Amino acid sequence: MSSKILFLLLLSTALVGCAAHNQADPELSPAQSPSIIEPKPAVQIEKQRRSPGSLWQKGRSSMFTAKKANRLGDILTVAIFEKASAEKEAETATGRSSSVSAGIPKLFGYEAALAAKNSNLDPSSLISANAGNEFEGSGSTSRQGRLSATLTTQVIEVLANKNLRIQGSKTVRVNSEDQIIRLSGIVRPEDITSRNMIDSKYILDAKIEYSGKGVISEQQRPGWLTRLINTVWPF
Repeated sequence: MSSKILFLLLLSTALVGCAAHNQADPELSPAQSPSIIEPKPAVQIEKQRRSPGSLWQKGRSSMFTAKKANRLGDILTVAIFEKASAEKEAETATGRSSSVSAGIPKLFGYEAALAAKNSNLDPSSLISANAGNEFEGSGSTSRQGRLSATLTTQVIEVLANKNLRIQGSKTVRVNSEDQIIRLSGIVRPEDITSRNMIDSKYILDAKIEYSGKGVISEQQRPGWLTRLINTVWPF
């Protein structure tokens, strides 16, 4: 009977020691700690967002609305149809005339003595002067410009009011001649069509540059000496 009691005491002591050792084990790895969760790969996160049997996924565009540019890095196509025409004409005509005359027919009797000394002297018209001024001027100026192109741009900034700042360029090279188009500006999301396009007339602070670089462009530009003479020539 005593041996059984002794065996039970030893067994209970061993169990208590194991439990205390597990609670205060300093060698517990971080992976086994319940307070640390290993980050899941992006693929697993994407799988969790998917709803089984649903065509709509979180973070995607609605299936009932067209996909328009509204985020940083989105693509937006701009239809450039710029036509500018200005004319100004001015005409000016001015005229002015004046006359002055003065005479002293009587001056205390001295006019007779003066006439006796100078027969050509007429006291009634000693001073007579006439002046006239006329001016006519006219001028006119006119300027026309037209540019038609299609350019794909990218959203480089989303402003606080949800407006989009876009920027893009395109280079076309034909026979060693580069034609370059650059565009930048600010657009409203409401002005973007369902085809993800916008007319250039709706772009705020639009900067459109169309230039060329190559043999043809160089031939259309005066030489450096001619440009230097035109710069310093005073007349």
